[in-house]
Formats: sequence, structure tokens, C-alpha cells
Amino acid sequence: MNTKDNLNLTMLCDFYELTMANGYFKYGYKDRMTYFDLFFRAVPDNGGFAIAAGLEQVIDYINDLHFSDEDIEYLRGRNLFSEEFLEYLRDFKFTGDIWAVPEGTPVFPKEPLITVRAPAIQAQLLETYMLLCINHQSLIATKANRICRAAQGRTVLEFGSRRAQGADGAILGARAAYIGGCAGTACTISDQLFGVKAGGTMAHAWVQMFDTQYEAFKTYCEIYPNNATLLVDTYNTLKSGIPDAIRAFNDVLKPMGITKCGIRLDSGDIAYLTRKARKMLDDAGWTECTITVSNSLDEYIIQDLMLQDAKIDCFGVGERLITARSEPVFGGVYKLVAVEDEQGKVIPKIKISENVGKITVPHHKKVYRLFGNDTGKAIADYMTVHDEVVDDSGELLIFDPEVTWKTKNVYDFSAKELQVPVFIGGKQVYQCPTLDEIKSYCAQQVDTLWDEVKRFDNPHNYYVDLSQKLWDIRYDLLKNNSK
Repeated sequence: MNTKDNLNLTMLCDFYELTMANGYFKYGYKDRMTYFDLFFRAVPDNGGFAIAAGLEQVIDYINDLHFSDEDIEYLRGRNLFSEEFLEYLRDFKFTGDIWAVPEGTPVFPKEPLITVRAPAIQAQLLETYMLLCINHQSLIATKANRICRAAQGRTVLEFGSRRAQGADGAILGARAAYIGGCAGTACTISDQLFGVKAGGTMAHAWVQMFDTQYEAFKTYCEIYPNNATLLVDTYNTLKSGIPDAIRAFNDVLKPMGITKCGIRLDSGDIAYLTRKARKMLDDAGWTECTITVSNSLDEYIIQDLMLQDAKIDCFGVGERLITARSEPVFGGVYKLVAVEDEQGKVIPKIKISENVGKITVPHHKKVYRLFGNDTGKAIADYMTVHDEVVDDSGELLIFDPEVTWKTKNVYDFSAKELQVPVFIGGKQVYQCPTLDEIKSYCAQQVDTLWDEVKRFDNPHNYYVDLSQKLWDIRYDLLKNNSK
């Protein structure tokens, strides 16, 4: 039986992917070239945009796609799969093409984050794990970006490991939070694996372990004089916590010439306490002492604290970030959008639903982001058929995918293709950037969005429109398949 140490993630798939694959094999479709889009339908928290993340883990997964002898024996034991199909799986590997939006890119509903062109069985088997990676990390990166924007330039640290949904939720969640804007994490292994700087000071247990609070603070300052952040709310924040911290700073740090230190608050009326703490520290001469706060924070609480003139230098955000508690599902889907016939011609496919939001955009597509030349800000995203080229030297007419009469003229713009090639012919052609590069890219790209799109409440609806050629193809498929 597979153990955690030799877990083959190829088997982390929905069982129907295997039954469909066996069916494709028996029907002669195993080599039929297909196109699938991975996209999402709605931004979490009714926000204006999401942040794409998780591509590096998708790449690692695809590079390791294989079925072991143990996997094949398990499948044989289900008595559902033909021996010819099981033998096919023995030499299974990915041979297709993949294009994807780079991690850290602001993205919008219905546009493909990943496009897969591959033989039917290969493309189908990617579905579950790709969605798992992209859904989870994009969700956390999006939430982290909201929280960091609410902090208005103040440091945000991810503190959520103990409340995460399992080990990967903590480890990869910290990675995604860093992409979204967090400065570091409390999760040590994420530092070890990805270089997301881990840090931390003390819990209430440290303070309780000593006979007096002052002794706990003094001892900590002696052990970590260059990293002394003291938790001041174990007993009484204003009467003893902050005074004992000041006394420890005076007795240990001041003789050493150290002026940088910190306190942390984890309970109480944060706005009131931080204002009081700031005055007490400043009056005692500790003007460089930072104030960190935690305690079930999210973007709305942080926003309110800023409005109340709270004196905060750093936010430690836990459960509401690492679980995206307010809306913990990203909602990405993976849908067939085209197939190739025997001559290699691309045949568009569409999924129709009475729920208009579930109607797909067919065909092998390109996605462009249009930037105003006068402002550098993003105007709209523009989806075209794969063989179309955007001429940004003139005026462009773009079509709303849902409303037949709604169009928009765009002019004086520059167009940037969003997706980049990741795999061609089964070979990785994309060099993953470093995590710091992804984080910097994310911040730069978010800055290209108008403030109206970045509002938490009732954000401006960013345009994701179609070329006339793509709109016509979609309309014809809708008309012909609705009869």
C-alpha cells in the first residue's frame, strides 16, 4: 500500500478521470487532441480581481506524472479497466502543450489561467490536481492581497499554520500568502522549502513559565537582544504588561545600545490599547519600539483599525487568512473547449447551461491585457481565437460575452498577451521565477489596476471581453446547440 513517503500524486485524481480515460482508450480517442481551459467563475469575497498562484506546483506534478506497478495493481483490482489500458498506463507520461498565466498576475472570471492541449487521456487526468493547486493557492494569495492592501503599507505576517486545513494548507498557504503580499510567516517549513522568511517570538506560555512577568521579559531580552518582541497581554496590558516590557528594555537593551525592539498584543480593544501603548513607549524613550497585533484579524477589521488611528506597525494574521474563512472556495473549473479533427483543424466545443454563468467560452484562445498608453493602467482583458493578432496601433472594438448589444471601443492602448508557454511537446520550456520575483511582479501588476477595481465593497466591474470572431463563434454554437 502507498505510504506518505512514496505517495504518487498521479493517483490524486477523481475516479471518473480514470473511467473516462479507459473509455477514451477503448473507443479509439486516446490520441485525439483536446483543449481544456482552467478558469474560475467569480472572485472570492465579491472582490474586483483575484491573484493567480500555484503554477510551480502544477509544473512539478506534471514532470512527475507516472503510474507505478503498485498503482496499476490497485486499478486491476477494481475490475473496471481493460488490460490494454492498464498496460498503456505503465508507460504513461505527459506529451502535450500547456500555456499559463504567470503566478502573481491579477486575473478575472472566465479567462483561462491555464490552457492544456494534449491527447484526451492525458488532458483529462490533469484535472483534479491542477485545480487543487490553482484553487487553493489563488484563494490564499487573493485573500492575502486584500489583507495587505487594508494594512496600507504596514507589515503583514501569516500566522495561520495551526488553523490550516492540513499540512499542505499550511505550507503552500504560506507560500501563496507571500505572493499576495505578506512579508513572512510563522511556518518554519515554508521558510526551509521556499524561503518565505519565518519568524516569531513567544507565546503566553513563556510568560506563565516564570515566577514573574518581568523575569520572563528580561530573560527573553537577554537571550534574543536583537529580536526582542514581548507579548504584553498575558495578565494586564496597561498596568503590568507594557511597564514590565519597558523595564526589561531599560535593564537589558539600553546598556547594550539597542533601540530596536517590539511588543505584541493578542487581545483586548486593539485600537485603544495600541494608542495607549504608543504613548507609554514614546514617553519612556522607546520610540523605535514596534507594535505588532494579532487576534482573528481580516481586511475589514484591519481597515477599521486604521480608521480608528490605531498605532500598529505589524499585523499577524492567522485563521482568516490561511483558510480564507469569509469565502473558502475559489471555484476554479476545468472544461473542454475544443478538439482537433484528423486533419488538425481545431473544432470549438461549448458547455451550455440554464445558469448563464456556467456557459463556457469555446475554442483555443489567447488572452490579452490592454493598457492605456496615457496612464499605464489596465483597461480591459481581451479574449481572441488563438490565430488572431491584436493590432494596438489603432482602435479596437471589444464585445461583452453575455450581452449581445454591449460593445466598447478601446484606443491608444498597448496589448500584452497574458499566457506564456510552459510545456511544449511534453517538455518544460518555462523557467519558474523565484518566489521573491513572483511577489514583486504581483505588487507591480496590482498597481496597474485602477483603485476602483481594488475596492473591497462594490468594486468596478473590470471588462473581460471577446473579439468579434470569438463572439460570433460562441453565439453560433449557442444558437445551434440550443435547439
